[in-house]
Amino acid sequence: MKAFCFDVFGTVVDWRTGIAREATAFFDRHGLSACNPYDFADVWRRLYQPSMEDCRAGRRPFTKLDILHRENLDAALNACGIDPNDFQTTELDQLNHAWHRLDPWPDVIDGLTRLKAGYIIAPASNGNVSLLLDMAKRAGLPWDLILGAEVTQAYKPSAPAYTRMADLLDLHPNEICMVAAHNDDLQAARRCGLTTAFVPRVTEHGDGQSIDLYPSQEWDIIATDFNDLADKADY
Repeated sequence: MKAFCFDVFGTVVDWRTGIAREATAFFDRHGLSACNPYDFADVWRRLYQPSMEDCRAGRRPFTKLDILHRENLDAALNACGIDPNDFQTTELDQLNHAWHRLDPWPDVIDGLTRLKAGYIIAPASNGNVSLLLDMAKRAGLPWDLILGAEVTQAYKPSAPAYTRMADLLDLHPNEICMVAAHNDDLQAARRCGLTTAFVPRVTEHGDGQSIDLYPSQEWDIIATDFNDLADKADY
């Protein structure tokens, strides 16, 4: 292997806690108490895959995630009984950029830094470039470069999201290890010939999480966290 490429939302960063934190501040500023911030985060996130599916299926041209998130924000507020028309566009845009300000899991920085010593490391995310750059600068994520949907013009788990990444790095797919906390992401990567690594994030969806608690297949590497992943990497 020559590169480790990482799913970001859920695998590298704790999106649910970060979105709930920003939602709490927004709700408090406007005296909104009817909606639980964690429930709001879950509603917003559930709109993520359906919004990308229109792009995958060709019903809509490729549209970067910031735009999809912004559209989904209005829908999430409506679903929680909050009218987005009650707020200035600039306020909603600022809340939308909460996805740029997510915190990494505690093991991430050390693990990535160790892996960077021997491998190319990059995000393989559905996030757009500016989102991933802002996140990396704020959190200190030591990426070698930014890869992902806006670069490949394809949303995971469609095959071009993985094969074009290999083309960009000038590597054979099996020289790239796709790292994710989501079994379906790894299934898609394996079908494209990538090496796979599973790192569970058992509280990504909260304490009652029922999915992706365990590996669904014998992935090439199964690690407890990013430091364990670095331990198991063959330098």
